[in-house]
Amino acid sequence: MTRSAEAPAPARGQVRELLRLAGAVFAGQLAVVGFGVADTVMLGRAGDTLGLATLALGQAVYMTTWLALDGVTQALLPALGREVGAARPERVAGVFRQGLWLAAMLALLGCLLLLWPQPLLRLTGSRDAALPVSYLRVLALGLPAAMLYRIHVALGQAIGRPMLVTVQQALGLGCKLLLNALLVAPSRLGLHGLGDHGALGCAAATVITQWLLLAGAWRQHGSDAALRALRALRSFDPPHPRELLGLLRLGVPIGATVMVDVSSFTGMALFIARTGNVQLAAHQVAISVATVLYMLPLSMSIATGSMVARQLGAARAHGAVRAAWSGVAAAALVSAGAALSLLLLRDPIAAWYSSDPRVAAVAAHLLALVAAYQVFDALQACSAFALRSWHVAALPGAMYALALWGVGLTGGCVLGLDLTGLSPPALQGAAGFWTAYCAGLALAATAIVWLLLRVTRRQLAAA
Repeated sequence: MTRSAEAPAPARGQVRELLRLAGAVFAGQLAVVGFGVADTVMLGRAGDTLGLATLALGQAVYMTTWLALDGVTQALLPALGREVGAARPERVAGVFRQGLWLAAMLALLGCLLLLWPQPLLRLTGSRDAALPVSYLRVLALGLPAAMLYRIHVALGQAIGRPMLVTVQQALGLGCKLLLNALLVAPSRLGLHGLGDHGALGCAAATVITQWLLLAGAWRQHGSDAALRALRALRSFDPPHPRELLGLLRLGVPIGATVMVDVSSFTGMALFIARTGNVQLAAHQVAISVATVLYMLPLSMSIATGSMVARQLGAARAHGAVRAAWSGVAAAALVSAGAALSLLLLRDPIAAWYSSDPRVAAVAAHLLALVAAYQVFDALQACSAFALRSWHVAALPGAMYALALWGVGLTGGCVLGLDLTGLSPPALQGAAGFWTAYCAGLALAATAIVWLLLRVTRRQLAAA
């Protein structure tokens, strides 16, 4: 390896590139998260506590399914990034086409789970789960479009052009809001002839928007110069078992890690459901706000992973290490500011989400706990994304599972359900689960940052 190949980009230039990519990714991610926020706010403002509880249960199962499968497709980001860094456009297109096959196969599995969700829903102890089942079956109709679109998103991020999809996602949010207004509670707009469909209207609006986004992605491959040059959809590739297995080898641990995270929230929702609709509705508000805040470190993490992969593809070890730690530091700093803002504004935010004062009071308490773990979340997320570019995914996933299931969910049951009879009143119900989640996330962040330190030191020693 020559010194010229090792010469990294200047640190200041890397930080500017990181912030540019992260800003575009954040705008797009915020638009996507806006789908769930719109559902929560519209149902909450309408005083539809039953609809909000249905949304909490339905989204718990749906997000566990979709995000776990989507996590497998995250193997595309380092795989595409390395080919981009090595300046092999024909391989970029080939990996993209294999990614479409991967997404289609995963979507089939996900649809089966969403069409028959009763086993998970029975864990709530609820005797009537008809509405959540119907909600999930409607969402199953849009899952194939959502999975295929994520491959298009990964391509835009890998080539350093996330704005290709950010604009589409912003337009998709506008479409979702319009459809929600027409399907969820049109009577509040004076449109009494349409009928209010509540949570089912939310699901239908999401499905329609997902298919429109996929249609827009297809059109973009013919209209955008950068995508036309790749010719990614100009030819047909059959499934290549070796390439698909390579993606799965990296993607399955990533998907398992995502499933650990999401299933922690699913488990929280399923157990909190036993404490009543007010606690469950407040938990849904906390999840909605936490998801929005997570878009900040997630965007920094995606940008960091993309930059590290491209540096590695170009055989620049020092540049890859610098990009990794720049991203981790920036993500932690941004999340610290977000945590402080949430701590100061938690009461008006909770009141804005729900017109029910009981729900708002519990939600404000939970939002203080959400603020408490933001920096830990940023550290673990950005470190994990950087490690994936070095094809290190299984060990961080195991660390994450131990922390979130062993400490977070188990500790939440002990505190929130007062299994020992020693839990103070302030930590019973949803608050106990969120407190234990904070502790688990702090443990995970410590372990994964330590692992990144070991990997980057080994990389520099070998350079």
